[in-house]
Amino acid sequence: MTQTISELLEAAADRALPVVRGIDGGQLDRRTPCAEYDVRALVNHLFQVVVNFQALAAREEADFSQEPDFVTGDWRGRFGAETARLVEAWGVPGAEEGTTGQMGLPARTVGLMVLGDLTVHAWDLARATGAEFAPDPGVVEEVGPGLAALAPQAREMKVFGEPFPVGAGATAFERVLAVTGRDPGWRPAGG
Repeated sequence: MTQTISELLEAAADRALPVVRGIDGGQLDRRTPCAEYDVRALVNHLFQVVVNFQALAAREEADFSQEPDFVTGDWRGRFGAETARLVEAWGVPGAEEGTTGQMGLPARTVGLMVLGDLTVHAWDLARATGAEFAPDPGVVEEVGPGLAALAPQAREMKVFGEPFPVGAGATAFERVLAVTGRDPGWRPAGG
């Protein structure tokens, strides 16, 4: 049986939280695999995604036009609380039905988008900070085909880079990273 978006998000959050909670204040200016983001900016972006996709689950408007500075006070604890709210929002009966968001996409597709962001950006942050990260296999199995299907449109919107070439022996998660334009072997300079 197919897992619900809420179940998948819970599994992804369980893997992402230790990465985010482990970020040291001295690591916030490190480069990440997302060239346009350092660690601080990527944490802010991920917070924004988590908060806005709660609204999308509830069929409310989301505002991606500004990225507030979430990296203040107990931001690590707040990230845990916001991911719990995300899981809860997508667990509401009917959250995966119909369409949602300004683009009118199927709700499950929108849920897979936030699932992909949570998983891929957790990897980005882990790589940038030297943390261990292994995605949940069920999440990778579900998000892989979804992100591959969204990739052409995501590239048009400049959300994904050009696909990174990977060999036949690449893992399923390495293929997910590659389809988003990431080099699965990325390491910080000098790292």
